Amino acid sequence: MRLFRKIKKEAGEVDFGNLPRHIAIIMDGNGRWAKKRGLPRTAGHAEGAETFRTIATYCKDIGIEYLTVYAFSTENWKRPPDEVSAIMNLLEKYLYEAIERMERDRVKMKFFGDIEPLPPKLKKLIERTSEISTHYKGCQVNICLNYGGRDEILRAAKRCAENYAKGDSAAFSDEAFSKHLWSADIPDPDIIIRPGGEMRLSNFLLWQSAYSELYFTETLWPDFSKVDIDNAISWFQHRERRYGGV
Repeated sequence: MRLFRKIKKEAGEVDFGNLPRHIAIIMDGNGRWAKKRGLPRTAGHAEGAETFRTIATYCKDIGIEYLTVYAFSTENWKRPPDEVSAIMNLLEKYLYEAIERMERDRVKMKFFGDIEPLPPKLKKLIERTSEISTHYKGCQVNICLNYGGRDEILRAAKRCAENYAKGDSAAFSDEAFSKHLWSADIPDPDIIIRPGGEMRLSNFLLWQSAYSELYFTETLWPDFSKVDIDNAISWFQHRERRYGGV
């Protein structure tokens, strides 16, 4: 993994004929964005939801095949109940709107994480959205919801152990293990972007990020723009990816 910390905001020159297949984003900084403006944290999440809509649309328009975003982690349940409720309500609102637009936009949506603890209405929307997505091809947006990288790895390891106990000698191969991840059959992210100034993965795509390029920027998520995505892609396109070779 290679680290990059981006502070200055400037337009990056992007080769749109050589885009990464899979971009992953840790959508960080909503609460701090609101605090700087004397607003409740929930206002930051609302603004961040609009940024997600803008960035997802832009990625689809320029030809990104996969976009994965960290919407709600297994640790986020520790936040104040009103903030958790606000996040869930925003997700419901987004999915209602997404269902209306999916036929027009041909965007597929997949969810990584354990949806069982989520509110019943949100679970039904997730199931409906996932069902609609089976009919389309094109850009796929993966939403990590009640997701944790360690939890994902533990779940996959348990399934591999069960298969091994049944006599599958190849149960613990890289390929077999990957089949039990939420991201099964999806290429690993080429680049993981984290706005907000922090420089850590925070339990996000721990298995899948083994060879991802890591791009960090001070820009808070609600202020993240198409220019910021272009900067990240432009930087990525200048990386030399050797995967352990020379």
